[in-house]
Amino acid sequence: QVCAQLCRRPCYCPWVPPRCPRGSPLVLDGCGCCKICARRLGEPCDFLHVCDQSQGLVCDYSSAPAGTGGTCNFEDDEEGCEVNGRLYRDGEVFQPSCKVQCHCLDGGFNCVPLCREDVRLPTPDCPYPRRVEIPGKCCPEWICAAQDQHLPRDARAAPGAVSPLLRYPCPEWGTEWSACSATCGLGFATRVSNQNRFCRLETQRRLCTARPCPALPAALPVSE
Repeated sequence: QVCAQLCRRPCYCPWVPPRCPRGSPLVLDGCGCCKICARRLGEPCDFLHVCDQSQGLVCDYSSAPAGTGGTCNFEDDEEGCEVNGRLYRDGEVFQPSCKVQCHCLDGGFNCVPLCREDVRLPTPDCPYPRRVEIPGKCCPEWICAAQDQHLPRDARAAPGAVSPLLRYPCPEWGTEWSACSATCGLGFATRVSNQNRFCRLETQRRLCTARPCPALPAALPVSE
């Protein structure tokens, strides 16, 4: 009866398929007629607007009032994570970029950097090491610069804060870490500090997660 009410034959579909957001593939609707964007985790769904089965999602009507649509959820009721439009199961380890590895856990995720944050001190054969981005490689690497560059002119003495390349102490100066760039999910915090071997002011970044991103609103009633 549902198919007879909602599915029309022959099919009448738009000439141009819809443009789907990242992580939402084109699939056939519930009538097997027209191509639509598969619904993602937490999005509303019904008989026509199907969930992304490739991500293990089904339309969950358990918490929906009778006669209304459901919400896309994992078939085994496991919690998952959505990052940059992609869905990950609870416990799954993934890499949103080559520099970061994340772990989906209890609806949120934790990430750790994959690039080494080591410090290379000056040596006789490399007096001015510098870390640069190398084309074709993910993580920056150390190179030996030809000469040192602009040292701060206003550095004043501070006991116990001598840089390996400076003949005078370097007073510690820096700002507090900023708020996370993303209100939910993975973001970056920044600060300005001179705590480096050249006693230069530089912008530093670190990964942060304020909180997991909330699920999308519940489904609206389906109009017949």
